[in-house]
Amino acid sequence: MKGLILQNVSLQTNLRRLRASAGLSQRELTAKMNLLGSTIDRNTYTKIELGTRNIKVTDLVALQQIYKVDFGEFFKGIAPHE
Repeated sequence: MKGLILQNVSLQTNLRRLRASAGLSQRELTAKMNLLGSTIDRNTYTKIELGTRNIKVTDLVALQQIYKVDFGEFFKGIAPHE
């Protein structure tokens, strides 16, 4: 699982919250990510938000650039023991 971040419920919630705050659909978001070099498609991103697929570190970096937030926003509410 090289280069992947394992998910938990809090990460999924934070990803949905940030996307909603940006006013983007999953399709719009993945199009922006593609412009930054990501190969992710909407179906894959949907699985990430549902927690059935892990997120690549490079995709998390793309999201950080799109949302212009600190990386801590992705991990809000995640306890160290999770």
